[in-house]
Amino acid sequence: MGEFVLAAEEFTPPGVGTFIYPPIFGEVTKPIVQAVLAAIIVGVYFTVATRRMSMVPSKGQFIAEYIYGMARNTMARDQIGGKEFKPFIPLILALFSFVLVNNLFGIIPFFQFPTMSRIGFPIALALFVYVAYHYAGFKKHGFVGYIKHAALPPGVPPFVAPLIIVIELFTKFAFQPFSLALRVFAAMFAGHLILVLAVVGGEFLLSSGSALVVAAPFAFIAAIAFTFLEVLVMAIQAYVFALLAGVYIGAAVSTEH
Repeated sequence: MGEFVLAAEEFTPPGVGTFIYPPIFGEVTKPIVQAVLAAIIVGVYFTVATRRMSMVPSKGQFIAEYIYGMARNTMARDQIGGKEFKPFIPLILALFSFVLVNNLFGIIPFFQFPTMSRIGFPIALALFVYVAYHYAGFKKHGFVGYIKHAALPPGVPPFVAPLIIVIELFTKFAFQPFSLALRVFAAMFAGHLILVLAVVGGEFLLSSGSALVVAAPFAFIAAIAFTFLEVLVMAIQAYVFALLAGVYIGAAVSTEH
């Protein structure tokens, strides 16, 4: 029993320090490099995959067309509306692809870190979406018209209108970008921490030199299982981020609340 207690006391679980990287040069850190690289990967991939389109698509063209079709139909057209969605297809497609690649960095050897687990990146993207959908709303309805459109749903009884106006304005101008950023950040932060914990825990058990070594394989098996689960979560979070961007834009440009 003393061995188990001693081993448990010596193990230090990973914490916030896992997400902190020293600068590579100047103020440039590994997550910044990954964000730039993700933008390059997305741009190059779609350029190359669609450069020579054919009726019988290659694997690269098929994947590009599938992603484009999902972004166009599910995330843009279905959320924004058949008359308004086309100008926003590039934005929705870029958001989904960019977030997906940055998330997948978390399971790719050498990188092994999801960029979106650093809160600054989700916040920057959320603010970009925030500006985009409010700009679209002001452009469609005018300044006063958009404020009315955003603040007061039709059919609200006059005696509750002041409360509804406050709630709606707070939701659309403060809470939505916060929730959009927090959702993907929390999922990537927690997922990466769990994976690191499983791997570090397995290594510790393997090198413990005690009876606990028999538990090491289970920790590594858990790490593999969590990796597959994390891939699914990474894809879902990228999809949800782009989908909500479409929802917010659709709400901003719609003729009804």
